[in-house]
Amino acid sequence: GAREAADAVRFGGFAGAAGLEGLTVLGAYGAERWDAGDGTVRAPEPPPGVAAVRAELPRLLERLGAPEGTWTEDKGRALAVHTRRAASPDEALELLRAPLYALAKEHGLMVEPGRMVLELRPPGADKGAALTGYVQEKSATAVVYGGDDRGDLPAYDAVAALRAQGTAGLLVYSAPEAGTETVPALAERADLTLSGPAGLTGWLHRLADSL
Repeated sequence: GAREAADAVRFGGFAGAAGLEGLTVLGAYGAERWDAGDGTVRAPEPPPGVAAVRAELPRLLERLGAPEGTWTEDKGRALAVHTRRAASPDEALELLRAPLYALAKEHGLMVEPGRMVLELRPPGADKGAALTGYVQEKSATAVVYGGDDRGDLPAYDAVAALRAQGTAGLLVYSAPEAGTETVPALAERADLTLSGPAGLTGWLHRLADSL
């Protein structure tokens, strides 16, 4: 996922969990990897551009007059600027879009757009490449991928490519709550649509029980 691997492990309670001894968690678009076997997170050092953006971003947002409710999430290897808490999230995002793209370009980073968020991160890693590499490493014959935002599109493409090569693949769309912007590019391609994280979690429990 987009989140740091260590955060996903902590939030999921995966460390030391019975039955998950073979679990691998890929974070930061595949740049980070945590294996339950030794509990170690492996990741290359983030490029200096991440630190530069971290230092400059608060001043830039202040200079632009970012609306109240705009907030920055520091993901370690990336920084995400969210506008969902602003009074007019879409207007706030448009105000910030061009300056954030320029800031990212200046420091050798890329911008990953999402629902009411712009994430500045290093290039060269995406969920599609991470998924393909992991499936090939494990010689998996089937893959289920669940996504909820535009950053998941490369993984959808990867599943489509794996299907063409004979791997069974299921695309799941974790649809947002009512009143929140959907992602048509995911919704239109999904084999299965579920209602948010709770819907996805419930489906995974049912799948596990049936196996």
